Amino acid sequence: MRIILTVLFLIINFGEWQSEKVKILIIGDSISIAYTPFVQEALSDNAIVVHSPGNAQHSGIGLAKLDEWIGEEQWDIIQFNWGLWDICYRHPDSEIQGNRDKINGTQTFSLKEYRANLSELVKRLKKTNAKLIFITTSYVPEGEAGRFSGDEIKFNKVAKKVMWGNDILVNDIHRASKNIHLKHAKAPDDVHYTKEGSQMLAVEIVNFLKKEI
Repeated sequence: MRIILTVLFLIINFGEWQSEKVKILIIGDSISIAYTPFVQEALSDNAIVVHSPGNAQHSGIGLAKLDEWIGEEQWDIIQFNWGLWDICYRHPDSEIQGNRDKINGTQTFSLKEYRANLSELVKRLKKTNAKLIFITTSYVPEGEAGRFSGDEIKFNKVAKKVMWGNDILVNDIHRASKNIHLKHAKAPDDVHYTKEGSQMLAVEIVNFLKKEI
């Protein structure tokens, strides 16, 4: 009997301990998908970190699926990002992965459209009453097939203005992502990172989140 009561006590208290953890939703593209497991591990003692299902792609997909991703959960923190897909140029005839083609293709969204999409997304996100954190778009190297290096800086500038105008926290990882990319890119012309690179990006995310938990 004493053993049974002890087990029950542990189960009940474990449930309470879990419920006291901060619930964090991460919404983002493949860059965030790669670093999320390291964020989950680093914050496992005091936070439950969940990534939205699949790749959040561009801000247009965000508008279509945001309510589904948020669901009925009462999130304490929502960290979000759109950008790499928004700046990408694609052409249906391109045989490069994702139909990327910055010479003949069309950009997913213009700066003006990106600003409008972010403004609407922010309006919806603020209704959750969660603490909101925007992550700037990571570094785009020269030679990337569907993106012009430097476009991410222009889009980040617009995004930061939208966030600051809505009193939303900004974790500007662009400079760090560039430094990490120089040593830990999957390829010199690839926006993605090696496992080590993703771990290093996770440090930038974790250090910021720890201050807000």
